[in-house]
Amino acid sequence: MKILVQKFGGTSVRNEEGRKQAITHVKNAVTEGYKVVVVVSAMGRKGDPYATDTLLDLIQYPHHHVSKREEDLLTSCGEVISSVVFSNELNEEGLRSQALTGAQAGFVTSDDFTEAKIKEMNPDRIFEEFQSTDVVVVAGFQGQTATGETTTIGRGGSDTSAAALGAALQSEYIDIFTDVEGIMTADPRLVEAARPLAIMTYNEIVNLAYQGAKVVHPRAVEIAMQAKVPMRVRSTYKDDYGTLVTNSRSDGKGKDIPDRPVTGIAHLSGVSQIKVHAKDEDYQLQSEVFKSMAEAGISVDFINISPKGVVYTIPGMFTEKAKAILEDIGYEPEISYNCAKVSTVGAGITGVPGIAAKIVHTLTNEGVQILQSADSHTTIWVLIKDEDLVKTVNALHKTFELELGE
Repeated sequence: MKILVQKFGGTSVRNEEGRKQAITHVKNAVTEGYKVVVVVSAMGRKGDPYATDTLLDLIQYPHHHVSKREEDLLTSCGEVISSVVFSNELNEEGLRSQALTGAQAGFVTSDDFTEAKIKEMNPDRIFEEFQSTDVVVVAGFQGQTATGETTTIGRGGSDTSAAALGAALQSEYIDIFTDVEGIMTADPRLVEAARPLAIMTYNEIVNLAYQGAKVVHPRAVEIAMQAKVPMRVRSTYKDDYGTLVTNSRSDGKGKDIPDRPVTGIAHLSGVSQIKVHAKDEDYQLQSEVFKSMAEAGISVDFINISPKGVVYTIPGMFTEKAKAILEDIGYEPEISYNCAKVSTVGAGITGVPGIAAKIVHTLTNEGVQILQSADSHTTIWVLIKDEDLVKTVNALHKTFELELGE
């Protein structure tokens, strides 16, 4: 049995036009001999009747008075509605289809409501449905605990649902359908010369996703990578296969990886940099600072630690809260507001000299001040002011010739 998993996001299923395009992709897969698992998100975005954010508005989120367990009960409804509507339209088109909730599809999760982790997959029900149907439509973003509680698995959860199903069913591909034509070399809203990539490694796309590229959730890519199931990021509105994500950038066995040290430029704006300077023989600073942030539920990133103090970034919305906490425990934080983290990502960065030098030289020539930097084997990060973001991303995109074809 050949199985294909197809995931359609909220913008793909928000209206009849989008769903018709999505159904065309399902039909094509069935014609090619696949049994298809379709994973759907809630229909649309905030303001659309059944979108997740619209449902949350019903309880005045985030100023609500329900538990996280009840919040999951509410937000799981959007995907259930979407799955039944989509299954109905598939049947109207002559495809035999059944809709399942996440629990019915076999998702067993932890009880960390609103951010549950998938603990086990039991896809037996899906195999049973395939005896009499062509397509099983699964409500994404959700599962059930071992004791029967409904859970959701966090924003981007439908991508993760699709990847988990692809892994459990050992599907031939996991297709993530979006409103763009694949993974781009940079955000096309900032870089006019940005272009789609035909093929990427799992590690490259994970790094791009974690650094701000929002086309596919990094948890989903990590699941696909562990299961060695190829993933394709495709446009709902086009017939091509978009970006293939796999173990190697080679599209044939035995071929060398193309000479492309840098794959893309990602960015994350709206962050604040915090510097906390150590006093003489203040050996507790690092522990106290990061413990205080953790206890306040503030996520820290881009951390540099030295005997002289600590430097890190946080989401801009938590800046004043963090400042007050640090002052309360006796520190005088130095804060840079309105910053952006720009990431140069590529599997080919490893062991290649001169990449960091190129980045520094480029930004110096553009008059961009680098506030902080760090690197790993696949990514080099720089922190800059938000006002320099467009200039920085475009300059790096040009420096590494990402506008050129492979």
